[in-house]
Amino acid sequence: PTVTSPCKILKCNSEFWAATSGSHHLGTEEAPEFCTALRAYAHCTRRTARTCRGDLAYHSAVHGIEDLMVQHNCSKDGPTSQPRLRTLPPGDSQERSDSPEICHYEKSFHKHSATPNYTHCGLFGDPHLRTFTDTFQTCKVQGAWPLIDNNYLNVQVTNTPVLPGSTATATSKLTIIFKSFQECVDQKVYQAEMDELPAAFADGSKNGGDKHGANSLKITEKVSGQHIEIQAKYIGTTIVVRQVGRYLTFAVRMPEEVVNAVEDRDSQGLYLCLRGCPLNQQIDFQTIHSAQATEGRARRKGPSPPAPPEAFTYETATAKCREKLPVEDLYFQSCVFDLLTTGDVNFMLAAYYAFEDVKMLHSNKDKLHLYERTRDLAPGNEAPSGTSAALWVLLLCLSQCWLCLL
Repeated sequence: PTVTSPCKILKCNSEFWAATSGSHHLGTEEAPEFCTALRAYAHCTRRTARTCRGDLAYHSAVHGIEDLMVQHNCSKDGPTSQPRLRTLPPGDSQERSDSPEICHYEKSFHKHSATPNYTHCGLFGDPHLRTFTDTFQTCKVQGAWPLIDNNYLNVQVTNTPVLPGSTATATSKLTIIFKSFQECVDQKVYQAEMDELPAAFADGSKNGGDKHGANSLKITEKVSGQHIEIQAKYIGTTIVVRQVGRYLTFAVRMPEEVVNAVEDRDSQGLYLCLRGCPLNQQIDFQTIHSAQATEGRARRKGPSPPAPPEAFTYETATAKCREKLPVEDLYFQSCVFDLLTTGDVNFMLAAYYAFEDVKMLHSNKDKLHLYERTRDLAPGNEAPSGTSAALWVLLLCLSQCWLCLL
């Protein structure tokens, strides 16, 4: 079943946008009309406040209304009837290509310096997280969680149980808020849910609004209902959102400078792409993977209990995952884990597409694959898998020799 939200903030956003398109170009004589629209916007948000308590777009809208009220010297008391709908002038920014230089990250921020360092974060499957620092985690994180929260954009995901009563969760809703930025873009909200992957922002537009550099933010539909890409050139960022089966995947390429652009440093630890999942939300992937393999070997030695048709054994899950993921890295292991946990073959495709997005978005091609001991190795991850075991045997032998000498 699709997830339907009683929160109507996107409707409030759309009504306000439709009523005020182009109004920031108006003279002071139009200020009362703009204030009327703002009060109507505020009234709309209050009506849906109870059902929007955990919605990132709602809280962003509330703060945005307060800021606009102050900027335009609007009174909170007054008429709230919607002003006449405006039509965009011919040749509006939906068709402009002459964006100012400040709306192109590499040209404006790094005109006299080296190429920026880009980082990658991805979330897919049950869910599995690859952070900006190339840490790979499998997490529970049921409910709403922030993925990214900096000066330029917010990303929030909602994860729901895959099966009733199951601890396995997957991403059923995604909200991305691009904050207003100079003469480049207006604030834009993108929201996707299960079985609903729009090819436009919540207000129906496909770029950053009607500012001069609006085309520095664009949505492109790659596969209808399955794959969209958002280019935010003004912050050098690319976002890929997919629907695979019933659930969503997320991947982003972002400059380190943008990743670390946070006014409140203390709040940086609150979002997953930078700091990873809290310890109490992490699943010990390596231990579970070993247990799954042991269980698979045990089944070969004795009769197996009857299983439903959709269930995978360890052997059938590994065989299935090898069809798309021939390298036995953490993407392969997450695929096996998800098939055993959910029985849903679409999770194999989610792992496959997540790795395809890494190949497209990650700036260091030597770090595409991640392995179980990635965090214990030097950069390059080239140590053979038997290194730790060999070192342990050597230390054991040395300790025995030392006991003999004593």
